[in-house]
Order: sequence, then C-alpha cells, then structure tokens
Amino acid sequence: MAISAAPAEGDDEVIAAINTTPLVDVMLVLLIIFLITIPVVNTSVQVELPKETIEVRESKPENLVISVDKSNAIYLQDARVASTRALVDQLKKVSVQQPQPEVQIRGDLTAQYEGVGKVLYACQLAGIAKVAFITEPPARGS
Repeated sequence: MAISAAPAEGDDEVIAAINTTPLVDVMLVLLIIFLITIPVVNTSVQVELPKETIEVRESKPENLVISVDKSNAIYLQDARVASTRALVDQLKKVSVQQPQPEVQIRGDLTAQYEGVGKVLYACQLAGIAKVAFITEPPARGS
C-alpha cells in the first residue's frame, strides 16, 4: 500500500499511518524540562553522609556495660541501679581510673529515649570520656 500526499478519489478512506510528529514534539519538550529541573533538585550544600560500617567490638572486662530495659530501668553490669543519682555516684568512682574505661550502653529496642538520655546525662556529669552504643547489625540481605 502506497501512502501519498494527494487525496484519494474517495474521501471516505481511512489513513492507517500514525502521525508521530506531535508525539516526538511532546517527548522533546519533556526532555528539555527534565534537563532543566534535575540540577535544581540537587542541594547546593555538599555534605558527605556517614557510611554504615560493622565494627566488631570486644567487651573487655574493664568496660562498663549499662543496660536500659523496655521499662526504662537502668542496670550497671547486671545489677539494677536505684536512681540516676546513684548511677552518677558509681560512674564518678570509675571516671578517676587511668586509663578510663569505656561505658557501653545497651538500650532495648522498645525503650523510650528518656532512659538512654538519663544514662548519657549521668556519664556527662561523672566525666566519662568514652561512651559507645551496642547495637545488633541488620539481618543480611535487608
């Protein structure tokens, strides 16, 4: 079947060819719009985000492990601490040791931030220089 620009004898015939010119025009306009707007999406301040690293931590006997359970109860090693003030008093005794031991905080997943915040504040008041958080690495493949 030949396509010609001349009108056929009967005006009732349907032209089966698709006119792609408007489609190409729309695609070119969209391409230009995307090329203009993509640099605007990027922020102007360049920051380097932290990378996730899995570091194997050894629990040394001299390190203190403070745990916070889901009811925000605080435990030093395995003994429950009555109050934040009692924790500060015990940490002050440890803070004068040379070298100063590291305090490792284990917070329950469902614990409120308040319990962990109290432990951090107690470490600050006692003058503890090294505080670390003990977490579980994410499951592989997730």
